[in-house]
Amino acid sequence: MKNYFILMLLFFSWVASAQKVNYSPAYFGPNANPVPLFTDATIPAETMVQLSQDFYFGFGDNTTNTRFLVEVPLLSEFVSFKVWVTMLEYYKVTEGISSKRQMLNDNTSGSAMGDFYVQTRILIFREKRIMPSIVLNSTLKTASGTKFQEKRYFDTPGYYFDAEIGKSVHTKSSTISELRVVGNLGFLCWETTNSTQNDALMYGIKIILSNSRIDFENSLSGYWGWMRNGDNPLVYNSKISLKIKSLNYHLMYQYGIRDFPYHHLQVGFSIKMPKFTPKYD
Repeated sequence: MKNYFILMLLFFSWVASAQKVNYSPAYFGPNANPVPLFTDATIPAETMVQLSQDFYFGFGDNTTNTRFLVEVPLLSEFVSFKVWVTMLEYYKVTEGISSKRQMLNDNTSGSAMGDFYVQTRILIFREKRIMPSIVLNSTLKTASGTKFQEKRYFDTPGYYFDAEIGKSVHTKSSTISELRVVGNLGFLCWETTNSTQNDALMYGIKIILSNSRIDFENSLSGYWGWMRNGDNPLVYNSKISLKIKSLNYHLMYQYGIRDFPYHHLQVGFSIKMPKFTPKYD
């Protein structure tokens, strides 16, 4: 009976401790639950593979990782299947950040593996003279990320649904041949402790200036959770892409305005792979 009482006491102590975990971007690594990036409200005609390197720094957390992404149009320009993953991540945090996040094992540096994201994208409306394009995204995040005790990744899954709405204005100028405005609105959900879930409104706005060689985009996006525990991140994002035939090279900078304490640099490339695009006779 005494042993049973001790076990019950330990269990409830563990539950009480678990309740103190802030499952929010302000208290975890930068890849745990970032603000979802949204595209230009179009679906590609050909399979695209992207490889990039991320650098997060400032505010007491320095993180580097490689990111892999592939998007396969199941029905060209109408339906696609997209997968991305944060591969091997290296991190180093200050003692202050370790204390704030209540990191265990006194590990202020190390490596971790990230989550997989699986997304289905469907074109609801094709863009016309007045009508904007509308793309609906359905995304699942796994709980495969490691180093939960070091507060690198959540040990719970999540998902989100969002709609991208885009409209372009074309000009005769060779400097800026297209101005595109894209809006994003959705619903993001992730599990916390004791089967409780945090529900958040996703939002974003993006402006893209383009010509035949360069895309320059700037966006403001975030989500708004209900727990108010660092779950209301807002980020500014600026990205420039150089288009050379089937290759695109890009450089991106992101600044965390609220509840996302990072500067973020990303450099990478994407390549179109028509041979791996499904074709139907």
